[in-house]
Amino acid sequence: MRIPLDYYRILGLPIQATAEQLKQSHRDRTLQVPRREYSELAIDARRQLIDAAYAVLGDSIRRAEYDQEFLAASKSAAPTGDGVEAAEPNVPTIEIENHQLVGALLILLELGEYELVLRLGRPYLKRDARTPEGQQLKEQPALPDIILTLAVACLELGREEWQQNHYEHAAESLETGRELLLKEDLFPVLRAEIQADLYKLRPYRCLELIARPLEQKQSRQEGVTLLRGMLQDRGGIDGAEDDLSGLDVDDFLRFVQQLRGYLTAAEQQEVFEAEAQRPSAVGTYLAVYALLARGFAQHQPALIRRAKQMLLRLSGRQDVHLEQAVCAVLLGQTEEASRALERSQEHEPLEFIREHSQGSPDLLPGLCLYAENWLQQEVFPFFRDLDQEPATLKDYFADSSVQGYLENLPLENERANRQSTEPRTDWASQSSVGQVGGAFAGAAAGGTVLQGKSYTTTADTTFNPPPLGQSIGASSGSSSGSSLGSALGSSTGAGQSSTYASGSESILGKPASGRRFGAGAGLAAGAAVAGGAAASMTEKISRMSPTGRLGSTSTDERPDTRDRGSSARDRRRGRAAPKWDRLALVVAGLLFLGIAALFAARGVIGLISGAGTGGAPSIEGEPLDIAINEPPIEIDSASESVTESVPDDDAAGIAEATINEWLRVKRAAYASDRDTSELEDVLTGSALSAARSDLDSAEVDNWYIDYTHDSVRVLSVDPEDATEANQIFVEAQVS
Repeated sequence: MRIPLDYYRILGLPIQATAEQLKQSHRDRTLQVPRREYSELAIDARRQLIDAAYAVLGDSIRRAEYDQEFLAASKSAAPTGDGVEAAEPNVPTIEIENHQLVGALLILLELGEYELVLRLGRPYLKRDARTPEGQQLKEQPALPDIILTLAVACLELGREEWQQNHYEHAAESLETGRELLLKEDLFPVLRAEIQADLYKLRPYRCLELIARPLEQKQSRQEGVTLLRGMLQDRGGIDGAEDDLSGLDVDDFLRFVQQLRGYLTAAEQQEVFEAEAQRPSAVGTYLAVYALLARGFAQHQPALIRRAKQMLLRLSGRQDVHLEQAVCAVLLGQTEEASRALERSQEHEPLEFIREHSQGSPDLLPGLCLYAENWLQQEVFPFFRDLDQEPATLKDYFADSSVQGYLENLPLENERANRQSTEPRTDWASQSSVGQVGGAFAGAAAGGTVLQGKSYTTTADTTFNPPPLGQSIGASSGSSSGSSLGSALGSSTGAGQSSTYASGSESILGKPASGRRFGAGAGLAAGAAVAGGAAASMTEKISRMSPTGRLGSTSTDERPDTRDRGSSARDRRRGRAAPKWDRLALVVAGLLFLGIAALFAARGVIGLISGAGTGGAPSIEGEPLDIAINEPPIEIDSASESVTESVPDDDAAGIAEATINEWLRVKRAAYASDRDTSELEDVLTGSALSAARSDLDSAEVDNWYIDYTHDSVRVLSVDPEDATEANQIFVEAQVS
């Protein structure tokens, strides 16, 4: 039989080799020993071919004749003039005996011709022992050595594909070799070596399959199956068992974090809810993320309720009160959300929430804004199907199915509320679905504080977007009510969305998924806090892991949750004994209040008696220089023009003039010359802070907005007579 091999390749030399080089190569090749599994039969066949090559090339006359044949064959195999190889290249070949095939395959294996080895050995790969041909091949004495050579070729070809990042092709080659050895029940050591490579290849295959387009459902499902197999072998996402992938606990957690950006919300829910049943703290936390993402994006509050119940398992060992507060808000449980915020120890998010709740009797405005930012910026980007999905609290609560579910949410005593001494407040006990619908319908417009009065406008603003990846806050609102609907009034606003792809270091060298940042009311200020939420998530997962080393957070910097629990138990035990020092302070306080009340009563009696006798209190010091025809404080000309041009009782006129003034000042502040001199005249509180932050960002990043608008249309005014009104509530429309 003839095989595509030549004598120069057998000796590993070029055609220009000298006689001394031929002699040295023949000696080296003869002394080389293949794998110890090969039999003497295979080694002898290999040696025969090496000796035959040296016998031809070592004789000058025979070498000259062989060179003519070799060059003729090589010339016919050379590329044509247009750079394309001939249709049927006539590569150099040699004639061998049938019993020398195993030696030829072994030499080709040493030369790295793995695909050629498999092509020549294909009859043995697909051998069927039930056929006469298969039975004849089985009776060959060199069959085990041929099977060994084919399996090693599969192993080396798989490793070569692995180095080229073709993970599925690598797995296919390795599986072929392993199945061949299993079928023949040969060479268990080599079989274990191939299996070890398959185990180490699993994370790479998993990532490659799951990163494929969503339309390739079968491939993606294979990747999810591989992931679940790894989790099973490890004993869970934070398990201590060995899946033979070479990843320790922290590396595996980082791998899962990297993988999440390629999984859909439904896939993550399926995987991590199963992990939560082990039970696994990390699996539970990641399942909460999946349930929250799906529930908020797809308007399914039942999933959010499941997430809230799962958080109860973690509340005893981890500070997840902020996540519980978000769940409570999305379920309309406002009082429970406030109680959860009081128990949270996450300082940066709490500062953000307090800052954006100024002027409100509770923290609901800031919590609503934080929840929307957190969900869109730090939850959605970790889900393949939600990365570019817009979602707002306004849309969520405006959904009729959400309102119906919240209206019928049963009054139940969950474990967290059984442990609390405070009464539980549910959505159904706070407001009816009609009130909720009205509240959230009113929250469609962003609120803005103008010179102490609260106005609401609906604006469709067009602006030139900043460079890719920047986040712009279009407006910021204020709320004076404590209901969830009024809170939402300050958490929604018109804006644009931008997308940027961020590359990050990963355990397997794959780029991280792109993250989407939306632009809306307060998002510019919330971006830094949301970034802190991502670090907080990593820190929480690291605390839940057995080693606690995930990420860069040091365990020495974290308070021990067990000590916290023990101190809480000590406080509960300490309540049994009376605090005599506290009782003394209470008594002293009561005495002080009594004395203060006595002095106050005497002052009131003195005033009354003075009025009855015609006396008047005397004024000490120089009198103030106040003229009756001049104002004691200089009145700003802009404010003066508004008040002079509109009668005091014309509420609609006051509203229209003030909104026009606000639009004029905003247009000047956001223009290219950035005139902010009058900004404090129309904004105050959190709205002013957000605008200043936004304009500072504009200064640094060199962007501006050109605002144009049509006439203001006042839809409703309350009260219509503004003669004695301290505040006017206006609904207006402007494009």
